[in-house]
Amino acid sequence: MTIDATQNFDAAEREMWDGAAEAYAGSFARLCAHPVEGLLDAAGVRQGTHVLDVGTGTGAAALAALGRGARAVAVDADAGMVGTARRRGVDARVGVLPELPFPDGEFDALVGNFVLNHVGRPRAALAEARRVLRPAGRVAVTVWGGGRNVGMELLGRACEAAGAVAPAYLPRLDPDEDFERTADGVAGLLAGAGFGEVRCVEVGWAHRAGVEEWWSGAAAGIGSMGRLVTSQAPETVVRIRREYERLAAEFTNGEGRLVLPCTALLGSAAVR
Repeated sequence: MTIDATQNFDAAEREMWDGAAEAYAGSFARLCAHPVEGLLDAAGVRQGTHVLDVGTGTGAAALAALGRGARAVAVDADAGMVGTARRRGVDARVGVLPELPFPDGEFDALVGNFVLNHVGRPRAALAEARRVLRPAGRVAVTVWGGGRNVGMELLGRACEAAGAVAPAYLPRLDPDEDFERTADGVAGLLAGAGFGEVRCVEVGWAHRAGVEEWWSGAAAGIGSMGRLVTSQAPETVVRIRREYERLAAEFTNGEGRLVLPCTALLGSAAVR
C-alpha cells in the first residue's frame, strides 16, 4: 500500500463532500436510497435491533431502520451530512472509517450504503465493522458495480463528446487497496475481513430523475463524474452541459424525466 496515495484519496473525498450535503440531497440521494430496504433485510434489521449506519449521508438507511422499530445510530465523515441527518431525526455523529467511536461488540447489525466506494482502506473499514459487531452480528454493504449504470454512462459520454480530459491530479484508489467491483470481489472483501455466511447479489432498478436534477450532482462536483466535470475549464463545462442535454433525449420518457437503469452489488455476512 502506498500511504501517500491512500491519504490523498481520503483527503480528496473529505474535500469533495465538504459543503455538499444540500447538493447531494437534491441530486443523487434518491438514487442511493433505492437499495436501503434490501440492505436492512440483509443485515437482519428489525424491531429492537441495535444498528449502526456507517456513512449515513442524509440519513436514509438510519431513518428506514427507525421505521422498523430498530435502535439506530449513524456516523458520517462529513459534518454537514451529520447535521442534515440530525435534522431529520437521526442520532448521528461524525465518524471516519476505518475508525469508529464505539466499543467492541456494541451493535447487532451494521449497514454501509455505498460507503466502501469512498474510503481509501476498504479492507480496514470492514475489519472495523467486524470489531463493533457482537458475536453473530450481521453486516450489509452496497457498492457500485455489476452491470450497467446508465446515468453515469450518460455523464461520461457527455464529457467524452465535449473533449473533457481527466487531469492527472484526480485521486484514485491505491491499486493495493482496490477490489473487483463484482459479486465475487465484494464477497472476497467480506471474507477477508473475517466474516462468515458471506453472500453478495446484484440488484438493479430504473432510477427516474429530472434532467436538471441529474445534472446538478455532477455540476456540484459529487462523485467521480462530478470531479471530472468541475476540473474542466468553464468553456468545456458549457460544452459538457450541451452534450449532456443532447444525449439525455435518448433516456427521457413521455413526462420529460430520465429513466436510468442502475446496478449495484449488495454484500452481507455475519460475525463468526
